[in-house]
Amino acid sequence: MRDKCNIARQERHFAMPVIRFIASLLALLAAIFMPSLAAAQVRANHIAAELVAEGPATPGGTVELAFVMKPEEGWHGYWANPGDAGYGMELAWSLPQGWSAGDLTYPVPQTLLISGMMNHVYEGPYAVLVPLSVPAGVPSGTVVPISVEANWLACTDKICVPEQALLAASIKVGPGAPNEPRFDGWRAAVPPLIDQAASFSFGNNKLRIGIPLPSSLEIAAPHLFLSETGLIDYAAPQTFRRNGDMLVAELALAEGADRSAQAISGILKLDDSGNGVSFAGVPGDVPKGGIPLDTGRETVEGLPAFPLLLAMALAGGLLLNIMPCVFPILSLKALSLARAGESEAEARREGLAYTAGVILACLGLGALMLALRAGGAEIGWAFQLQEPGVVAALLVLAVAITANFAGLYELPSLSVSGGGQPMGAFGTGLLAAFVATPCTGPFMAAAMGAALLLPPIEAMLLFAALGLGIALPFLALGFIPALRRRLPRPGKWMNIFRKVMAVPMALTALALLWLCWRLGGSTFAVLALWIAVQIVLIIVTYQRANWRVLAVEVIALAALLVITPREFAPPAAVSESSLIAAKPFSEAALAEARASGKPVFVWFTADWCLTCKVNEGVAIEREETKQAFEKAGVVALVGDWTRRDPAITRFLTARGAGGVPLYLWYPAGGGEPQQLPQVLTPSSLTQLAEGN
Repeated sequence: MRDKCNIARQERHFAMPVIRFIASLLALLAAIFMPSLAAAQVRANHIAAELVAEGPATPGGTVELAFVMKPEEGWHGYWANPGDAGYGMELAWSLPQGWSAGDLTYPVPQTLLISGMMNHVYEGPYAVLVPLSVPAGVPSGTVVPISVEANWLACTDKICVPEQALLAASIKVGPGAPNEPRFDGWRAAVPPLIDQAASFSFGNNKLRIGIPLPSSLEIAAPHLFLSETGLIDYAAPQTFRRNGDMLVAELALAEGADRSAQAISGILKLDDSGNGVSFAGVPGDVPKGGIPLDTGRETVEGLPAFPLLLAMALAGGLLLNIMPCVFPILSLKALSLARAGESEAEARREGLAYTAGVILACLGLGALMLALRAGGAEIGWAFQLQEPGVVAALLVLAVAITANFAGLYELPSLSVSGGGQPMGAFGTGLLAAFVATPCTGPFMAAAMGAALLLPPIEAMLLFAALGLGIALPFLALGFIPALRRRLPRPGKWMNIFRKVMAVPMALTALALLWLCWRLGGSTFAVLALWIAVQIVLIIVTYQRANWRVLAVEVIALAALLVITPREFAPPAAVSESSLIAAKPFSEAALAEARASGKPVFVWFTADWCLTCKVNEGVAIEREETKQAFEKAGVVALVGDWTRRDPAITRFLTARGAGGVPLYLWYPAGGGEPQQLPQVLTPSSLTQLAEGN
């Protein structure tokens, strides 16, 4: 037994130096390599993080901690509610028993719009504060180590990288060194909570928030960041109105938003210098009306200077005279221009009257659109052709004009047999603008998109400039004799010309009849055509003074007007045959397509947009385009705006487009989309596909 004990003692005597040697070696290796590994970890993060304590803690009190975040150039971090993508900071604390951490408080975030998706970010250094509660029984002079595992997302405009770090600090309890002076600046960057509760309500697909703020407080560039996720459409434009000492914000709701919310909170950015206020809201009445807040164009990213926007609206209106969507009214203009050659005085009067009609129509359409949008409607430019009743009225008008051109009767406003009348030119101008403005052409898209974001006065000036551009050729003809002398002399040929012009007007009527069917169903379309024919019969009967027959026809018309709205039944979405295997557009479909890493082509169209249909025939629905897309693996998405679609309207508005067509090309592997011209050439898309 004694020998066994001696052997065991000898083994331990031999093993102990070996164990100490191995332990020393491991410690040496750790001392050499751990700093390098730690440095590598720090270098791996594109946002450097540091945990800083403000100063000594008091037993039973709180001490402020700061997560100091420093993004590399071109990188950004996220607010608590990141917006359409990303995520905020996530923490796992390691604290002594009885210690607890409070809620994080952030500085005012910035907006970053990428590919129609709104992000709430920090593109420079920032600090996130958190209070730490200290138990009452901690002895003074104790130094308490704390640690936290922090996770966050770091992104550029092309890639995102999840990052993490184990952060640590030591808290001394009781008197000690002075407080960290940087906390004064970090705390000043946190928006203060206003002393009164905000109120909010839901209505017209909007979240309306009334925030009590003194009317004297300057608000240069407001944006509201809501803490609750999934409640609002982050990328949709936000509108603000002053109502005394109340600021009223209107925010578009997200799809599937929970309207039963009983509390909200967030941050109101006041300017671009990082100033803002925090608020908490409860359900309640929100004042209506108020003065729209003039935030200035500098708050809307990417908008050109206003004089340039005016020039673009003028040029866009001028180019509408040669765009395909204006062709249905060329017959009206041709007859008016030919008649204008009769006398110089008449030409000038008609030129001014026609210009007044066009500008008034553009102003009227613009004002109505702005008013409806202010009331919560998700609409854009050419919204009138998304309304079945308006299309039916245009069908009636087109049929009546066709019959007039064919010689069934004579309408004073469209007469070419005698001298022109200013009221006739005025009416023609109204009609020209109403029918000519559904589609957007070069220059016009940016101007009309800006009109949806600018204050009302500036928006109305853009609509007036658009009208002046449409009327400019006719106005120039009225005031420049050299141009008038180039017109054919009036004669019998004008009556023949009028009958010839009945053909394009009849084709226009057929197109409107088809659109009535697309919007309201076959029965609605037939009844709308019947109303148009009935009105033609009434005009003919009236001119023949057959009063008994006229009374019967008026009664029949009244009955049709009562029956037709009841027969409105939109048909199911028609899946039209297409060479391009395009999927229906949605934000989710776009995000999925972009995540695939393939090039993506997105186009927005409408059945009533002739420019759209011409582009589809010329550049999109082609065998060459199909082959190029298949070879490059292009994912195609199409947004049909024939009927009102709030999701498409919000996307168009976020892209600064007032209407259709809109063509976007997303390159393979990510990156900013390229917005293509409104007029495509046969090689526009094949060249893009081959370039990928």
